[in-house]
Amino acid sequence: MIERKTYTIASHKRVFFCFIQLVLIAVAALQLSTARAQEEFVPAPAKLLTSFSFRQFTGGVVLIRGCVAGYPDSLNFILDTGSGGISLDSATCEKLGIVSQPSDRTIRGIAGIRTVRFVYNQKLHLPGLDVDSLNFHVNDYEILTSAYGEQIDGIIGYSFLSRYIVKIDYDSSKLHVFSKGSMKYPRGGFLLRPILSTLPIQLAKIGDARSVTSRFYFDTGAGLCLLLSTDFVEDSALLSKKKKPVHTQGEGLGGKMEMKLTTVKEFKLGPYRFKKVPTYIFDDAYNVTAYPYLGGLIGNDILRRFNVILNYERRDIYLTPNSHFRDQFDYSYTGLGIYKIEGEVRVVDIMAGSPAEKAGFLPGDIIMAMNNNFTKNVQTYKSLMQNVGERIKVLVLREEGPIILTLRVRSILSRF
Repeated sequence: MIERKTYTIASHKRVFFCFIQLVLIAVAALQLSTARAQEEFVPAPAKLLTSFSFRQFTGGVVLIRGCVAGYPDSLNFILDTGSGGISLDSATCEKLGIVSQPSDRTIRGIAGIRTVRFVYNQKLHLPGLDVDSLNFHVNDYEILTSAYGEQIDGIIGYSFLSRYIVKIDYDSSKLHVFSKGSMKYPRGGFLLRPILSTLPIQLAKIGDARSVTSRFYFDTGAGLCLLLSTDFVEDSALLSKKKKPVHTQGEGLGGKMEMKLTTVKEFKLGPYRFKKVPTYIFDDAYNVTAYPYLGGLIGNDILRRFNVILNYERRDIYLTPNSHFRDQFDYSYTGLGIYKIEGEVRVVDIMAGSPAEKAGFLPGDIIMAMNNNFTKNVQTYKSLMQNVGERIKVLVLREEGPIILTLRVRSILSRF
């Protein structure tokens, strides 16, 4: 018994000394790790290079002004995370005498695929900032110019966004451009870590009849909330069978295309939840979403509810809810497609069974005024058509003379 007890005490001592040795080794390793961390190179702080104001179109699309080197005219550019480069409108190039060169490269959008020409090694002048060595591809943005009612001279995407840290402040309607470097993000927001090659792709959750998690383009150039492919909606059995989408139309690369408009019960981006979200559904004939890799895209009518920091170098997108976070979604529906053509606001599209058809609109009608507003401003008229329940008096010019039609703005939440 005495020998056995002596053995047990000795064993405990050995275990204790082994434990002390392990602790000392761990402390030494931690000190070595700390020493190495102290020698780590830290990038210089990001510096504010410029700040300037922007405007917004319907759906939150951001419009900024800039010049191309050697051409004094100030041009309208859409800031678009859904663009993999930077571009100029073909009509703008022709007007300014900008010479483009042919290429074998193609670009793809929701309404078509096109081979594009390029204007190489150009400089873009923004307020307080010159961006050089840019290769603009040339595209036809006539449909966007008509839809927005203002000349769209180009789109600014990855070629610009990848060079800087860009903050879009929707509260102040200002764009802040920083140099690359370390940045402390503001409190009260959330950090997204998207997949990023040229277009940011973000995981999000969408729910209606059932909940589905999928990948979506993060697209500030889309003036809507959500755009989903028909394949995604049908294969996931996402929508309730009770839903009755209305027919509408959207504009994109290649022209216009028919879509359906409905709502989903919930959409979750990071920790942020949105209820009864307007959602467009389209036949992805040109495989823009590469289904099943992507389900669709998140547009700027959701993204404008945050102040957004785009830090492509770190693959960071930082969202901070802003004063628009709880803005009501646009549930209006008229089925009336208006475009500015040769200085006149014209009716081009009328959806079958829509309030526009019931009001008596005809293709080719020239809209002279809405509710005594004679500005011929497409954005103003579209804003009037977002007031659900309102009866809008529309002065229309036809060959036989002027006529007044009454357009009732319906809600996609109700049946009609």
